[in-house]
Amino acid sequence: MVGKRWKVADVDYYEVLGVPRNATKEEIKAAFRKLALQYHPDRNKSPEAEEKFKLISEAYAVLSDDEKRREYDAEGAEGFGRKHSEEDIFSGVDFGDIFRDLNMEDFFQTLFGYGPSSAQRGSDIHVSLKLSFEEAVKGVQKTIRIKRIEVCPTCGGTGAAPGTARKTCPTCGGTGYVRKVSGIGFARFVQVVPCNTCGGRGYVIEKPCPTCGGTGYVRKERSIIVDVPAGVEDGEVLRLAGQGNAGRSGRSGDVYVHLTVAPHPTFARDGNDVVVDITIPMSKAALGGDIEVPTLEGKQVVHISPGTQPGSTIRIKGAGVRGRGASGDEVVRINVQIPKKLTERQRQLLEEFEKEEENRDSFFSRFRGRRLAPLDLTRALPPTPTPRDIPFCRFQQQLCV
Repeated sequence: MVGKRWKVADVDYYEVLGVPRNATKEEIKAAFRKLALQYHPDRNKSPEAEEKFKLISEAYAVLSDDEKRREYDAEGAEGFGRKHSEEDIFSGVDFGDIFRDLNMEDFFQTLFGYGPSSAQRGSDIHVSLKLSFEEAVKGVQKTIRIKRIEVCPTCGGTGAAPGTARKTCPTCGGTGYVRKVSGIGFARFVQVVPCNTCGGRGYVIEKPCPTCGGTGYVRKERSIIVDVPAGVEDGEVLRLAGQGNAGRSGRSGDVYVHLTVAPHPTFARDGNDVVVDITIPMSKAALGGDIEVPTLEGKQVVHISPGTQPGSTIRIKGAGVRGRGASGDEVVRINVQIPKKLTERQRQLLEEFEKEEENRDSFFSRFRGRRLAPLDLTRALPPTPTPRDIPFCRFQQQLCV
């Protein structure tokens, strides 16, 4: 026996689906739909949900097929399980209409890894898009060109020429798989493999479509409009749902747009904050005053406090990126320019300034390093009278003063 199997010796498929042994196909299908919704792992986060989902899927695969159901009723779960692999059980079972209605076709393929009748989701497309700094900050609408696989407009995806139809494969009977029996000695192994006649599709095309050559799909170049929201950052990825390659009876894939933001000569980003470096003369840093700084919306006047030091920052509230979430600020970083060349007048003024600084330092330097003698408080107080000088009662009063 080939394929992964879980223990079902003590499991009754009818009990798993909650239906009587004489249930009709419609009752079995309705019960399975209800349980599939309840135990789908994307909806049910309990640890046993996935195994339960597999079990109810197996129960449906057996009980919905007349031949498998008769064999199961005759031999029970243990006997049926010894003879059939997982591939045997699920081969030829069409979950398509059920899982498409429940949006579970992708999960079913992932869970079991095969299925000739199950829908296949289209593949994704990845493209790169370059943005300027301003486009990333403020948002922009861009048009991209992609090449994607689409359903053939001539045959509608059947692969057959107009006026003809594809036919069920005579080898596999439309399942897309055949059973291959091999053995060593008395042991026999059953393996389910794709049908060579139809290539696993379950049908054959006698007269292929002249447009697509029988594949049912063509490659087209398309233009897609991308709405880039304000506040995106370098390296961010946008997802365009359903714009990718067409699937086989499943939904189309997605387009993933990878953004690259060019650097700005003036601004830099720190999250939603915008950072700009401004250089001011040392006189402005010392005296203070107003200066103009660039912002995303144009020039703005900010005040420099007297004595501003190099590396100081000024924050302009709300002048940053106004995108998703709270708006950022603009952070102005102050650099102080030291002149390399001075005029004669500038030199004289700076020398005078230096002398003033030296004079101020020399005044305070008189006290630097000097230690004052400790103050003797006993000499500053008058001598304490004794009882020999005054009566004892007055001596007590004197001590209490």
